[in-house]
Amino acid sequence: MGRPWRLLLVALLAAIGPAVSAVGSASAATPKARPVVATASAFSGYVVTGADGAYSSVSATWTVSAVTCTATASSSFWVGLDGFNSASVEQIGIEADCSGKTAEYFGWYEMYPAPPVDFANSVKPGDAMAASVTFSGTDTYKLVLADSTQGWTRTITKNETGLARSSAEVITEGPPAAGLLADFGTVSYAKCEVNGTSLGLQNPTRLVITDANGHALDSTSPITSAGAFSNTWLRSS
Repeated sequence: MGRPWRLLLVALLAAIGPAVSAVGSASAATPKARPVVATASAFSGYVVTGADGAYSSVSATWTVSAVTCTATASSSFWVGLDGFNSASVEQIGIEADCSGKTAEYFGWYEMYPAPPVDFANSVKPGDAMAASVTFSGTDTYKLVLADSTQGWTRTITKNETGLARSSAEVITEGPPAAGLLADFGTVSYAKCEVNGTSLGLQNPTRLVITDANGHALDSTSPITSAGAFSNTWLRSS
């Protein structure tokens, strides 16, 4: 376990918001049909942004995809608050990496700038996952990751003050520019909600993972009104 490349990635999160390049247009009347599309280096999926304090919860479900391993590569799948236009990230999800030709799967959470913490619980392809991050009171964050296939749940409670809560996201994440994106096939997210409402009804921004030359490494499908979408691997680098 362990992924030192993630420490570099999360350090770049706050800079990604201003750096994204919009290549589509949004329609308030049909948010699920015409989301803004943006490139975002290591991130694909959907994000909503707003004023400080705008977001208090995010959640999603998905099935763990099997990675095809031919070389060392990485991918992760998570939900989170902040990280798009702020210096903190409150996130929880799973890793699906390749150590050479060997696949590795495990769960983790992170309250950046603190380092990520890995879970020892078993994660396997085909497992049904559910993840959520919830803010309550004045400083309490509850991060939950559940594997209903294997019957375990990890609940982390952290007290932090001064965090922006200015974005919420459901993300497939790849490596920094020098790394390879693990071939995860297709991962399908469902029941994506922010503040208790479908993410698909909130005119979210669609993101795709890109290489240093701006070429897409995966694709992000349109999101439905019920908050379902998929990411599909295209190439490693």
